[in-house]
Parts: sequence; C-alpha cells; structure tokens
Amino acid sequence: MIVADLVRVMETLAPTHLAAPWDNVGLLVGDPSRSVGRVLLTIDCRRSVVEEAVRGGYGAIVSYHPPIFEAQKRFVAGSVAYEAARADVAIYSPHTALDAADGGTNDVLADALGMTERAPLQTFDPPDAEYKLVTFVPEGDVEAVSRALFAAGAGRIGKYTSCSFRSPGTGTFFGEEGTSPAVGESGRLEKAPELRLETVVPIARVGSVMRALRAAHPYEEPAVDLLRAAAFAPARGFGRVGSIPAATMAALIERLKGVLGVAHVLAASDGDREVSRAAVCAGSGGALVGDAIRAGAQVFVTGELRHHDALRLVEAGSSAICVLHTVSERAVLSALRERLGAQLPGVTFDRSREDREPFVFG
Repeated sequence: MIVADLVRVMETLAPTHLAAPWDNVGLLVGDPSRSVGRVLLTIDCRRSVVEEAVRGGYGAIVSYHPPIFEAQKRFVAGSVAYEAARADVAIYSPHTALDAADGGTNDVLADALGMTERAPLQTFDPPDAEYKLVTFVPEGDVEAVSRALFAAGAGRIGKYTSCSFRSPGTGTFFGEEGTSPAVGESGRLEKAPELRLETVVPIARVGSVMRALRAAHPYEEPAVDLLRAAAFAPARGFGRVGSIPAATMAALIERLKGVLGVAHVLAASDGDREVSRAAVCAGSGGALVGDAIRAGAQVFVTGELRHHDALRLVEAGSSAICVLHTVSERAVLSALRERLGAQLPGVTFDRSREDREPFVFG
C-alpha cells in the first residue's frame, strides 16, 4: 500500500466534504507515493505518538484530531509536523468528517447507548453539493482517466465508489496552426471515436478532480462539462438523536462507564429519572445543546460542557452526561481499525499506546 491508498479509503469512510468549514482534514503531512505497511491510529498526534510510530516502523498515522489546525508560519525541530516529516511518517486527520460520516464518531457513541432510529442532531444542507462531470476520451485512455478522477475524489454515490457512465460516439475537431492533436493532424477536420465519460464530483473536490483530469487526459484541450446535480442524499450532520432502551439515569450511566471503560463520569441529573430519548455529540457538545433541547432529548451525552450549558439543559427539563472529551471519541478507533483493515488487507493497523485522555479523575 502507498499513502495515496490510505487517503483514498479514508475518503470513502469519512469524506472530507462532510467536515466543518473551520476544520483542517485530510493528508496533513507526507508523500502520497510513500510505501506503507503499518499504520498507527490515535486521537491526538503528540510528539510521543510520532516517536512511537518511528520506533515501531509505522509509515503513517491516522490522527483524529489534526496536529496542524490553524495556519502555521514555522515548522521547527520539536514540532509534531516537523518530526513526522523528518521521519517520513505521513499524518492523516479525519476529525469532523468522521463525526458526520455514517459509522463514525457520533454513531459509535450512539451505539454505546443502544440508540435506534437515529438521525443527525444538527444537519447541514446538502443541495448543490455535487457536480456532474462529462468529458470525452479515446477508448484506449478511458481507464487511466477514470482512475485519476476517482483517486481525486470523483465517482462516489452513497456507499458506492468508482461510479461512472460511458457511451460511445464520434468527436470532431479542427486543429489550428500551432496545435499538436493527440489524434490525427492539425490543419484538417478530424473525426475520432470517443467515449463519453460521466461521473459525479463533490463541490469541494472540483479543483483537484479537474487537475487530475488535465494531467491524465491525452488531449491538449479536453472538452469538459460541469453541471450542477440535484441532491438526493440522506441528511448529514453532527451529533445523533434517537430512541434508546428505557432506563434510569443511574443505569444508563453504568452502561456508559462499562462500554467506554471509565470509572467515573459527570452527570447533571436525578439518578432515578427514566429516559428513553437521547442525543449525543462526541467531543465538545456546547454548540449542539440547543439542538438537543429542540429535538426533545431527555439526556445529552457528550465529552464536555460548559457550566452554563449544563444548567441550560437541566432548566429545559433534560439531563447531561459528560464522559471527558477524548473518552467520547476514542471508541471510534477500534471501529475505524476494523474498517480500514477490511479495505486494505495486508496492512497492519494498531492503536497507539501513547495516546490517552490528558485529564483523569482524582
């Protein structure tokens, strides 16, 4: 496997166009052509994790939180990005793309509650999220061009990848003086058998897909149509809300502690209160408190909340459970490890031993 293969599979599991606009997701450090046989999974990519990767011969790290978040003007010795690049260790971060994706961070947290009939707690609007790309390619080059488009992010429909439509036809062109056509000659009207290649492209990937097309297409000036596509995708968004098996808050807390492997949580609630509708938000849940209240959640499970956000939930007749920030996220690593292993057989995926929640209960 090369790093580009890891990027391709991560794009199918946590499409980068699902990430929040303020986030920094995707391949942050590394050479896409670098060969990799071992990948380390972590929530936070600290220096100790990079050192662990180097010691263990890991060629790439999938770090849930991006170690490069805001614009950086310097990369010096001792920084995570510098040390990883110097050791030729790639770093890929999915962050909020994995939060919004099916089977991602929030779904794993919802699973811990036994949530059914779930939906995103805060949705984002999908209309006009894609373009339909149409180009015309000589039959002998269609596979190479298609592969380049798919690798750049085109051709995904739901859980299907490498989606395209091809139909034969005849292209005509007249190359003026100074042209060097890949088929025929300049200065005369040419007719050439071609395949009409159609696929879909997320708006966020249009630039990279167009660059890939021009690099792979044999023509000097390939004809390309980009058409806005109507969106029929299911609702996407952050957090989850749905039904859970009826239980008292005390019983629900014990269930969470067992599934997440923690001895203590913070709860703002009466332990005898029975709940059957819950909302979750992995990480910091303050931005979704209003959504949880409007959705009728009787309990909101998250990593951390501000004091006044917890009070707001209680005053609204709901409850809150905080399990610590990265505790609410870390369970996704096991699920991600299994999914990556299934799609990239022969590659070793391990969870970091250096990765841990920085806070502990005293």
